[in-house]
Amino acid sequence: MAKFVYDFSEGNGSMRELLGGKGANLAEMSNLGMPVPQGFTVTTEACTQYYNDGRTIAPEIEAEIMEHLAKLEEKTGKQFGSTTNPLLVSVRSGARASMPGMMDTILNLGLNDVAVEGFAAKTGNPRFAYDSYRRFIQMFSDVVMELSKKRFEEIIDDLKDKKGVKQDVELAADDMKELVVRFKEFYKNEKGEDFPQDPKVQLMEAVKAVFRSWDNPRANVYRRMNEIPYDWGTAVNVQSMVFGNSGNNSGTGVAFTRNPATGEKALFGEYLINAQGEDVVAGVRTPSPISKLQEEMPGVYDQFADIATRLEQHYKDMQDMEFTIEDGKLYMLQTRNGKRTAAAALKVAVDLVDEGMIDEKEAVCRVEPKQLDALLHPTFDAEALKKAAVVGKGLAASPGAACGRVVFTAEEAKEWAARGEKVVLVRLETSPEDIEGMQVSQGILTVRGGMTSHAAVVARGMGTCCVSGCGDIVVDYAAKQFTLAGKAYKEGDWISLDGSTGNIYGEAVATVPADPGSGYFGRLMGWADKYRQLGVYTNADTPRDAKQAVAFGAQGIGLVRTEHMFFEGDRIKAVREMIVAENTEERKKALAKLLPYQQGDFEGIYEVMGERPVVIRYLDPPLHEFLPTKAEDIAELAADMGITAERLTEVVASLHEVNPMMGFRGCRLAVAYPEIAEMQTTAVINAAINVTKKGQYTIKPEIMIPLTTDVKEMKYVKEVVVSTADRIIAESGIDLKYEVGTMIEDPRAALLAGEIATEAEFFSFGTNDLTQLTFGFSRDDAGKFLGYYYDKKIYESDPFAHLDQNGVGKLVEMAVKAGKATRPEMHMGICGEHGGDPTSVEFCHKVGLTYVSCSPFRVPIARLAAAQAAIKNPR
Repeated sequence: MAKFVYDFSEGNGSMRELLGGKGANLAEMSNLGMPVPQGFTVTTEACTQYYNDGRTIAPEIEAEIMEHLAKLEEKTGKQFGSTTNPLLVSVRSGARASMPGMMDTILNLGLNDVAVEGFAAKTGNPRFAYDSYRRFIQMFSDVVMELSKKRFEEIIDDLKDKKGVKQDVELAADDMKELVVRFKEFYKNEKGEDFPQDPKVQLMEAVKAVFRSWDNPRANVYRRMNEIPYDWGTAVNVQSMVFGNSGNNSGTGVAFTRNPATGEKALFGEYLINAQGEDVVAGVRTPSPISKLQEEMPGVYDQFADIATRLEQHYKDMQDMEFTIEDGKLYMLQTRNGKRTAAAALKVAVDLVDEGMIDEKEAVCRVEPKQLDALLHPTFDAEALKKAAVVGKGLAASPGAACGRVVFTAEEAKEWAARGEKVVLVRLETSPEDIEGMQVSQGILTVRGGMTSHAAVVARGMGTCCVSGCGDIVVDYAAKQFTLAGKAYKEGDWISLDGSTGNIYGEAVATVPADPGSGYFGRLMGWADKYRQLGVYTNADTPRDAKQAVAFGAQGIGLVRTEHMFFEGDRIKAVREMIVAENTEERKKALAKLLPYQQGDFEGIYEVMGERPVVIRYLDPPLHEFLPTKAEDIAELAADMGITAERLTEVVASLHEVNPMMGFRGCRLAVAYPEIAEMQTTAVINAAINVTKKGQYTIKPEIMIPLTTDVKEMKYVKEVVVSTADRIIAESGIDLKYEVGTMIEDPRAALLAGEIATEAEFFSFGTNDLTQLTFGFSRDDAGKFLGYYYDKKIYESDPFAHLDQNGVGKLVEMAVKAGKATRPEMHMGICGEHGGDPTSVEFCHKVGLTYVSCSPFRVPIARLAAAQAAIKNPR
């Protein structure tokens, strides 16, 4: 029969999956002979069973809990509900992954109207006994019965006003008794029944409540953010109470073995005298720094400092500990690996190597890759942020902090920026046409769109702060204003964005620049590069982006999106001329105007990248994206181009598509208009020849045909590329090598990868589109319904943020195997947004890809994730 309950003495630190982090560590501390109050753990499997059984606890599990409760009574010499020596317990959650503050805790369980009298007599301290009872009633009512916590606080405040005191500790024993009476009256009025007096009923209801809290809204959000699977469940720890609120020789506190903000090696924490643990967390009183304990209770401090050192050496990591002092005696209630800032994580990992506690590989695995984001972007000044009020919230789409004046169009952004002003671009949604405005903005704020919308993807690529999908904003472009939280913000007003939290501030909040170049960063990333096996490239469309990525350690460019080069100055005019051209000759004339721009861009990128690989994707988006849609804009453009507004309106209408994502785009453009591929090939090859002629580098271009679905399609476009390239190379007299590959972003291409590889010399997986087409939904619209899927546990994460390994991943794996079977030496990468997501990077390592490519500011994240993948899963 399955065992669902373990005494602390029966477990150990390796049983984390079953006992949860807290239960495993309590068992481990008990085994190490540390002063841990006795107790038992109800396993994570019992939690899973609870949900499988329709949120009920099976009779056999309840019987096992009661059996362990009887053992606990025997060990402590106390009894549940006793009038002379009552056993009181805490009931706490403990998932296998640390989820601080996300689930619920109940203290002082076991008190009732008779046990409280026995407790008062036993301790000789009625105030303490009734204080413990009122705390229990409040916690039980809040956590188990879901009554308003605020209402209990109001009752306490009312009594303090009546007594003329400011602090809870100033209330006397009779006041505590009065609170118990008033709390129970409130409970009865709300629930229509008396507060439960049977401690065993209290215990089972509390266990159920902790299991329920695994599924509370804040826990679900935290799990999605931190990729913690729902089916892990939480354990429940039932532990005999020790009391920090039993007088001035008692107290409670939380401490870290190192400073969690800086990583400095010194005890860091705080405590409260005559208080319970919840008081420290709730901030009801101002605690004292842990160093002061050395003066107040030197013996206890020395013992605690010794235990802290032993725990850090045992776990070989910075520890976060909770402790209680009862009548001068120290008890350890918890230890876990402490949460820390990115800067602290780097320092602690490197210091532990220098101290001989861990090796380089372990240090590399100790830092969360996503944490590095915080080191690469500007942040808000801490003091300034304390005074700022949040006026709205969207999706934290691209990290960093931004402060600037509101503008509504790319043109306005450029005008304000030209005057030296910092701006935040506010749009319903962005399009490729906004690129220049996005480039000069400190931050981007959109009403629509998710984490992989155009705004989010481009902003991350630029390292620009972005908050997307704030549906509470009402934008009025005509009035040049937007409304949020009842206030109108006009062009030129100050706002600030936090791209790491999604918070919007209706005022200017000072920012400070990032400083990632610390010695700790350099050393840890050096170790990461030493152990990783995947290459890490970047997605970059300009020499500036390329330079930034190289500074962050990029080994090449996995995606140059050539269409991003078409929106500046005279280029857009030439593109539009090409689109409205009525024949091939006119199209070629327009393309000839674009040629020098494209060639110059490629030369600039080659100069920055040297002999590092550069993969250039040919024109991909549908042509309508380059044309205006409003009548006045069409009229203005038509006059500019020397054609009638009617003619241009006809062209715009003819390019309208029901589903542009699956329409006339990608290699289909080159099949219909091979002259586009000819111009782009000319630009790529001429640029490579010119840079090679300078003698510093030998350039080997990699040309990527987008969205192929068939080998014949690939063959047709490749022949256009090869005939153009070979002619130019022959005329130049230089022996230039190049490759032609394709982007696999369609399920059919993945299924036929073996055939396509007969023509394609490399593959790059465009997992953004591959995800859209495999799931059959748009990344821009998915935000409207994904929330329902999370609530109903159908999906646990956004498939555009974390690669769907079960579906999309199978297609990638299949294409990798088929491609390599045809062309064993073939190199393959991934250039969708997943290239910078740590779990997706690990998958890419496992399936044998050559490299991942991501936006410049995610390069360090991908480097670290690739190293961790190689250490955990050596090829």
